[in-house]
Amino acid sequence: MKILVCIKRVIDYNVRVQINREGDGVVTDGVKMSVNPFDEIAVEEALRIRERGEAEEIVVASIGTSASQQQLRTALAMGADRAILVETDESLQPLASARVLHKLVEKEQPGLVLAGKQAIDDDSNQTGQMLSALWGRPQATFASKVALDGGKATVTREVDAGLETIEVDLPAVVTTDLRLNEPRFVKMPDIMKAKRKPLETIALADLDVEMPPALEVGAHMPPPQRQAGIMIESVDELVNALKEKGVL
Repeated sequence: MKILVCIKRVIDYNVRVQINREGDGVVTDGVKMSVNPFDEIAVEEALRIRERGEAEEIVVASIGTSASQQQLRTALAMGADRAILVETDESLQPLASARVLHKLVEKEQPGLVLAGKQAIDDDSNQTGQMLSALWGRPQATFASKVALDGGKATVTREVDAGLETIEVDLPAVVTTDLRLNEPRFVKMPDIMKAKRKPLETIALADLDVEMPPALEVGAHMPPPQRQAGIMIESVDELVNALKEKGVL
């Protein structure tokens, strides 16, 4: 079985994001970029499935500028077999990304598609579900455990009320949650080996994807500064303070 893993280049989660001077985006120049953490978990899960002998090939795919090759090489260093970059300077929204990934699915014919449940830059949590709908195959989102058995996948999902276990027929789309696994540490020899692994670049225009209407973002602004707290000495004082603020 072939597994296709979708990854995205995002600002590293340790970086404090800053709004740019124009107010139409965030500062990315000189900022550390990484594989989206949820997508890194998806890569790790694909590797573990292959190590159990349940898959033969792992293909990682990303959509973005040529700089996204760095994140694809990271996934290759983790152990993926080959990579595909759909190169574009445009910033695609979830439906557009899903349509691009659907083209890759049609091309690669994977038995399983893995992706992070959301990207930490926009937190949309939509691309995996949209890809499933376009592909006409089942989906299992927020996975904290994945088990394959023949042509089926049993997935434990994290939901508001606790855990839910479902069974889906393969091929299917599975999106990963934080507690699914702990991604492995990439060693220097693996990084060197990744440079020799195949990385195919496809221009977005060559896929002939119909782009949907995009949402327009008016402006970006930082959250308001948090006001200093106050000390109170009694319950009565607390009640009066809450009444003054209109909470009670």
